Amino acid sequence: MNFIQSAANYESWLRSQLKDEFVEKDLTRKHQKMADGPFPFLRATYWRWAETILDICPELANSMPVLAVGDIHLENYGTWRDADGRLVWGVNDFDEATEMPYATDLVRLATSAALADKERSRPLDYVCGAILEGYERGLDSPRAQVLDHAHAWLREIVEVKDKARDKFWEDIEALQPGAKQPHPRYIAALHAAFPEPLDKPRIVPRQAGAGSLGRPRWVAVATWRSALLVREAKVLVPSAWNLPKVRGGFSIRWNEIATGRYRAPDPWFRLTDNIVVRRLSPNNRKIEAKKPKDREILLGEQMLKAMGRELSSIHLGSVDLSAEIKQDLRRRKRGSRWLVKATEAAVGQVLKDFRAWCRTHSGTPKKEKD
Repeated sequence: MNFIQSAANYESWLRSQLKDEFVEKDLTRKHQKMADGPFPFLRATYWRWAETILDICPELANSMPVLAVGDIHLENYGTWRDADGRLVWGVNDFDEATEMPYATDLVRLATSAALADKERSRPLDYVCGAILEGYERGLDSPRAQVLDHAHAWLREIVEVKDKARDKFWEDIEALQPGAKQPHPRYIAALHAAFPEPLDKPRIVPRQAGAGSLGRPRWVAVATWRSALLVREAKVLVPSAWNLPKVRGGFSIRWNEIATGRYRAPDPWFRLTDNIVVRRLSPNNRKIEAKKPKDREILLGEQMLKAMGRELSSIHLGSVDLSAEIKQDLRRRKRGSRWLVKATEAAVGQVLKDFRAWCRTHSGTPKKEKD
């Protein structure tokens, strides 16, 4: 199936899931992002990854199935505070979590690094080697990456500067009421997320992310004990991984993976039915790949190793399959060449689809800007 038909099919499926809650105006923004460059395109099109990855890399299908992230990429890591107030860094979005071969997460993370590296500053052997080294270390010693007593280098990177703090509140204040009011279930979920009942918080729609555009996302802002609090609610749908050939169940597994045994979970996160609510704060830090200096951080050896290590801790969070995964990695031969070859194939498919999209929607691919 060509990409254009694939996109139409997925959007039709998403409408069938959300019905009158589908946010049509988000599609314009999503389509624009898809033409901004290969990395934003990858982020916005997880359904296509799920549809094609085992066809272009069939050798991944026989790797050990785990409860995996699915839509893993360089920008899917950030910080939060755990129940004891400790600063934690790790994967913080699990919209597409479901059971799948563990190796697909490794290939997608490496693919995202290759596509984000606009300067072509890192060879794939370097990227894949660092991710695999971190992943294998995590198999030996899975753990939450708590920054209060360790990882000083990472703590320094994720420290929130005053400029970023100011921008967060400017963006929150700039949010405008939508044409539609939120469904009562979103209002109830947002109210329940505050520390105590608050009178009439301001509830407004918000556009964020890439792959989740089209799904309702609401933000509630309220004053509590002299300062502002912010909560966000968004709807979840079954993982797109399970759409091709109905290869898995359609249950939403966000809560299960987010609170796995090797996580120090965010206590403000809660899932009710298919609505996930989380705390938004200027103190949370997520590094984006837009600027050269930030890409330099994300593509650094230490960071790639940390990302790989976090991924293995997540994969072991439900069932300890470390011995089986190690055996499978040995079967794939020493070194990182298997991951390099799979990543090269995946990058080629993403670029092919990206060019097809740009030809259809903008004539030629846009020149990426920093």
